[in-house]
Amino acid sequence: MIVDLRSDTVTQATKEMKEAMLMAEVGDDVLGDDPSVIALENLVAKRFGHESGLFCPSGTMTNQIAIKVHTNAPGEVICDELAHIYRYEGGGMAFNSGVSNRLIQGDRGRFTLEQLKAEINPDDIHFPPTQLVSLENTCNKAGGCYWSLSELERISNFCKNEGLPLHLDGARIYNALVAQNTSEAKMGKFFDSISLCLSKGLGAPVGSVLTGTADFIKKARRIRKIFGGGMRQAGYIAAAGIYALNHHVERLAIDHKNAKELGQLLKQKPYVKDIKPVDTNIVIFQLNTDVSMQDFIANLDNKGIRVVSMGPQTIRLVTHLDIGDQEMDKLKKEL
Repeated sequence: MIVDLRSDTVTQATKEMKEAMLMAEVGDDVLGDDPSVIALENLVAKRFGHESGLFCPSGTMTNQIAIKVHTNAPGEVICDELAHIYRYEGGGMAFNSGVSNRLIQGDRGRFTLEQLKAEINPDDIHFPPTQLVSLENTCNKAGGCYWSLSELERISNFCKNEGLPLHLDGARIYNALVAQNTSEAKMGKFFDSISLCLSKGLGAPVGSVLTGTADFIKKARRIRKIFGGGMRQAGYIAAAGIYALNHHVERLAIDHKNAKELGQLLKQKPYVKDIKPVDTNIVIFQLNTDVSMQDFIANLDNKGIRVVSMGPQTIRLVTHLDIGDQEMDKLKKEL
């Protein structure tokens, strides 16, 4: 038995999800007539209280489209130093949109309103105008931690008053919603745009949805075309996203429970130097300096356990819908 903890993107579609995909009604999404894609876009937008949605191949694409629509070079995007849009999207902000970024050193990927205010550029030709604030919830690099609703509200109110767009990289937003027992609509009202990934904890094979106003999404659709993100009979994969949203949200609590159990287990291991707090489905820990990380990963791989490095001496484990009781029993025995 292989236990794959490298990411929650490794999930396999369930039998029921495959059946939903097989039976999907499809059209040509580039021509705007794929009913399953339209249904998915409307479903996500409605849940988060936004006017419209756009289905794309990946979360990187939805984030990059949002940045492109919200900004106009020269400009600057404010985000945390651990943000996915900064660390893991190939320099896309500069390449695609011609904007620079201002990094905030927050607390595990989260910063305060006061920190944000200090980084807003003055109206001075020496500085690029601040054009966008982007948050990540949950924060991958920080171990799946989530933002407090009170701080999100403070930042949102400030951005609205300043006329400054606020984007959410919500690749794992449903993990945050389940952990905080709150609704999509309550979260959605804070943001001008949201990127939701369907292929992580929700377990769909591919795809992300970008939401916002009707005018924002109209512009985003044009950018998707330019980026090469237009798909034809995309309804087959959109159907998987609809199934995931209707059946795989509440069960995220199981992933959180399993991750916390693994965190408690690892705290007792002599090879572990430190472990980040486990808030949702991501476990990040550091190995002692006398342990070879490459050998550690290879040894686990030989046991049928797959993990990834997140930096020097740092290992990440991610629980997901393919990690059940049998897999957990093996992990408790072999880790």
